[in-house]
Amino acid sequence: MSKVLSTHVLDSTTGTPAAGVSVQLCGADGAPISCALTDSDGRIAELAPDGLTPGNYHLIFDTGAYFEQTGQENFYPEVTVTFRVDDAVRGYHVPLLLSPFAYSTYRGS
Repeated sequence: MSKVLSTHVLDSTTGTPAAGVSVQLCGADGAPISCALTDSDGRIAELAPDGLTPGNYHLIFDTGAYFEQTGQENFYPEVTVTFRVDDAVRGYHVPLLLSPFAYSTYRGS
């Protein structure tokens, strides 16, 4: 089982952490595994407390609700990031850099 799955959402328009973003972790079949809200620093320290076995997973970020909260016009009401767990021993960090009309992600450390 993997050690940790974490995420961090940054609002690149305001240059601040995106607090209160709902993030859902789903398996490859789309079945929900867990859900959490980003904290005041835009972070969720652990999305898979029971660990993850090798395979594909989805993180679904509710960006529409975040942009509504912050009064920002936006184009992407939801961002889904699909990633693969290959090494069941290492930790995984999947950050999201967000703006109303673009987003990017990368494999963090």
